[in-house]
Amino acid sequence: MQQIEIFDIPSPCKSICLVNNRGYCKGCYRSRDERFTWNSLSNAQKKKVLSLCQQRYKRYLQKDQKNSVLNSKTKQQGFDF
Repeated sequence: MQQIEIFDIPSPCKSICLVNNRGYCKGCYRSRDERFTWNSLSNAQKKKVLSLCQQRYKRYLQKDQKNSVLNSKTKQQGFDF
């Protein structure tokens, strides 16, 4: 049995409209097409887009954390005696 959705899924926009080097918004992690077609997507399609955005955000955090570790190691190497 499928659950009926009463309310529309709101846009994940955070009003940070900047695009990264891969073409995803830095605020909500949607692609250009996902942003422009949001209002015409079905609720199932919107849920899929939100899931993709969460995956993209997690990858960003992992990459950022890895870069932070590498940068801190590089800075510390200059002070070894």
